[in-house]
Amino acid sequence: MHRARDEARARDAELWVVLAWQPPLDGPGARRGSGGTPLLAASRDAAVARLRDVLGSAFGTGAPGVTLAGLAVRGTPGAALLETVRDAGDLLVVGTGTRRPLLRALRPSVARYCLAHAPCPVLAVPPSPLQADLYAVRRSIAWRRPLDTAGLPPGSVSPHRRSGGTAA
Repeated sequence: MHRARDEARARDAELWVVLAWQPPLDGPGARRGSGGTPLLAASRDAAVARLRDVLGSAFGTGAPGVTLAGLAVRGTPGAALLETVRDAGDLLVVGTGTRRPLLRALRPSVARYCLAHAPCPVLAVPPSPLQADLYAVRRSIAWRRPLDTAGLPPGSVSPHRRSGGTAA
């Protein structure tokens, strides 16, 4: 998100943050039609709330320094992003995300779809190097393996009590 903001600032352009959403599969809101269902409205409201959370965590309460617009679009992510592109002079910034083998098999890459079909330049931003470290910590916690704290400064890790006792 910050890379997209920096690109918008350098180009003196607006930043459009797009979140694609879909109702749950096989639900009554999954079919496109004129009637709104409670499930469809709840899905849309959840997407808008998620977009607000993402913008809040990315930029906080301060202004991002560019004109910012948030847009929740119903549709598949790649198609929704390409529908928001106005002309060939736009720049589409997409995150490449982490592509674990299972996800690669189940879901196609949005970044690859955009690179193949966009009528404008696409900037594919790789995840932060810290993302892999965070994933490794989560995996260690999930498998209840001890964490490797060798690279941390002394005193930054509190000792873990293994037996039930009282602290002195």
